[in-house]
Amino acid sequence: MNDPESEKTGKESQTTAQLPAIERASAPSAEEQEAADAAVLKESRRHTRRSFVIAAAGAAAGFGVHQWIGSSDVEGRQPKPFRRAFQTNAKLSRAVFDDRALAPTYSVNRAEDLRVNGVYGLKMALTPESWRLQLVGVANAKSFPQYTSDVTAWEYKYETIKTNEDQGHDTKVAPSADTAEKMAPADMVATEKIREQRVVKMPRGQEEAGASASMLDPDTPGLLLTLDDILKLRKHDLVTQFKCIEGWSQIVHWSGVRFADLIEAYPPARRKDGTLPRYVYLETPNGDYYVGYDMKICLHPQTLLVTEMGGKPLTQFHGAPLRLHTPTKYGYKQIKRIGVIAYTDTRPDDYWTKLGYDWYAGL
Repeated sequence: MNDPESEKTGKESQTTAQLPAIERASAPSAEEQEAADAAVLKESRRHTRRSFVIAAAGAAAGFGVHQWIGSSDVEGRQPKPFRRAFQTNAKLSRAVFDDRALAPTYSVNRAEDLRVNGVYGLKMALTPESWRLQLVGVANAKSFPQYTSDVTAWEYKYETIKTNEDQGHDTKVAPSADTAEKMAPADMVATEKIREQRVVKMPRGQEEAGASASMLDPDTPGLLLTLDDILKLRKHDLVTQFKCIEGWSQIVHWSGVRFADLIEAYPPARRKDGTLPRYVYLETPNGDYYVGYDMKICLHPQTLLVTEMGGKPLTQFHGAPLRLHTPTKYGYKQIKRIGVIAYTDTRPDDYWTKLGYDWYAGL
């Protein structure tokens, strides 16, 4: 009689004994393994050579593009291919965000004190009584009591004052020997400039971009407006975001008059076809900082000539007595301490555009 357990054990032993034979039968020989390894190595080398050729071609193409851009003509401190990219971005922005669109507004309790950032044209303390707005290009200018045959003859006066106001920083200019004066304390700069003023008329274009090509010529007729002339216009309050191209923003409470109201009160001379001039040019007293705008931006209902921030008069480093706020534009277009406004049909010079930034500056 057969023992089931014995039969089971015998079958398992037989199967186990057969496994090495099966494994030996399925394992490749040394020659076969060597041939397989050689095939894999050959395919790997083929892929490696192809990858190297592709990488080399890509590197050569990249280097060629780099050389092409580097050797291109420069426009506004940018190689033309980069400038064309800027212009394409501006066109897309204009198409998506029309200049007539309104910026979001906020409740006053969300407003905060605006940090000082950039004091070009503000480093000397302007004597408030000496401020005048030189307004040029006005229709029938002689009919206004503020008319003068030469607005450029007006001289601003400066004084040395002690202030605890945050003077901000000019991050676009790296501190170095040739920019030391630009980064110096305001009191020091004011003292040296006053000494110069006693000898000759105040120099222009002392900042990085140099003098403006759109400065007014001597004997330019126009109006000399006082701050009281500005304040006769209707006051408007606006709570919007100030956005800096450096990547930060703040909600600010602005007060002042609409630029459109100034244009209505002192309208520009029209072109032959009856339309308004295309541009508006603004600069600080003595022309250290300047910007150019399309006329329609100045007519935008949220474009303000600001006299107060947070319910208080502007301070020196925030552009007293008059600064610009355009919430649809970046901060580098929002000029402080406006000394000149000129209506013009020729596209005017612009400080940061000369240094490679975009003229449009739209958000």
